[in-house]
Amino acid sequence: MPTPTVAANAYAALARMRDDTAKVAGGLSSAPSGGLNFSAVLRTVMDNVTAAAQRSDAQAMAVANGKANMVDVVTAVAETETAVQTLVSVRDKVIAAYEDILKMQI
Repeated sequence: MPTPTVAANAYAALARMRDDTAKVAGGLSSAPSGGLNFSAVLRTVMDNVTAAAQRSDAQAMAVANGKANMVDVVTAVAETETAVQTLVSVRDKVIAAYEDILKMQI
């Protein structure tokens, strides 16, 4: 079971990543009217990952206190794992695309 310190550090790291993304994207032009820009989508995804992790921690604490079912904990942890894997996969694709752009000749 994750300790509160480890969870707090993970949430803080996600918040820093989200804030750094907002700072970098702040200088970019916004999307056309009515559309979402990339930084807003990324911020929403990071918020969803953080929320999933917090739900999984809450379920684990509820089981430790005898107030929840183990199936709920396993489900919450699996959802969090899937969200993190998706976020990492998208990050890897974005980095690969950026590296491809850097390799292009002008």
